[in-house]
Amino acid sequence: MPVSSPTPIRWDRQIQRRLARGEESALGELYDQFAPLVHGLANRVLGDQAAAEEITQDVFAHVWQHPESFDPAQGSMRSWIGTLTHRRAVERLRREAAGADAGLGCADGAPLEPPSVEEEVLAAATAARVQYIVSSLPQALRETLLLTYFGGRTYRQAAKELGIAPDTAKHRMRLGLQLLATALSTEPAL
Repeated sequence: MPVSSPTPIRWDRQIQRRLARGEESALGELYDQFAPLVHGLANRVLGDQAAAEEITQDVFAHVWQHPESFDPAQGSMRSWIGTLTHRRAVERLRREAAGADAGLGCADGAPLEPPSVEEEVLAAATAARVQYIVSSLPQALRETLLLTYFGGRTYRQAAKELGIAPDTAKHRMRLGLQLLATALSTEPAL
């Protein structure tokens, strides 16, 4: 029986290996495939567009920096990314609730497990680096990335808003993500 396309498990493992090798194009493909899922899930959990954009950025930064943490034996890439998204969104809700309750804990009595100071500093530093890099991109790439990666739009929606062909928007988005990934991988880690 001929195989017409790679199975999802095979694709998951291939993309993981490519990410581990530092192939920026793998991040672009992964983003194309899962950004609507990540942004939509984060937005549903948080009910806040800006917070969902931050979670989307955080999830893809984590996937880029830690592809080895994906275990195909535990499930698909889609479920792993969905779990990462949900976990980070819930953690954010708990932090916000803890701040609002002034340390009184969650309503269900579960103990709060805030991220470590090191994790918070690393996340803030990564977010600042991403913002700086994106702001230094050429205007056409920056506009497309702001609408897609940070605005949660598909490349087709961005193309319509920018008045360009969908293929042009997709190319700009991928090129912008590749430049972003390259810049992040070449800058010294904190």
